[in-house]
Amino acid sequence: MGLYLWGGFSGTAALVLPHANTEAFSLHLAEISKEVATGAHAILTLDGAGYHAAADLRTPDNITLLPLPSYSPELNPMENVWEYLRKNKLAITVFNDYEHIVDKSCEAWNFFADDKAAITSITFREWA
Repeated sequence: MGLYLWGGFSGTAALVLPHANTEAFSLHLAEISKEVATGAHAILTLDGAGYHAAADLRTPDNITLLPLPSYSPELNPMENVWEYLRKNKLAITVFNDYEHIVDKSCEAWNFFADDKAAITSITFREWA
């Protein structure tokens, strides 16, 4: 089992799912698509996870996927989000079971999502 969350633009969209795979990522892209303003187009930077480029991935028309170069975590805004969550909400945590992981992850994500200034400062990229 895995936990899959995503975010990284001035708004957030997240799903907690038991697996990180193509089907889960397709569902997540659909959620992100709902957050894109009418008439706008989102470009999402992605790391090299196999399911980010799977042939059967369903990408909404208002989203373009932009793969990052290999071995370049410094370019990926989500790496900074995970670091922020670990430092502020998930550090030194022993999880009792899967439900505890889900609960604490949702709590951490909501803490992040409620702080629009943090979202902008953590995920903004001058080059983007």
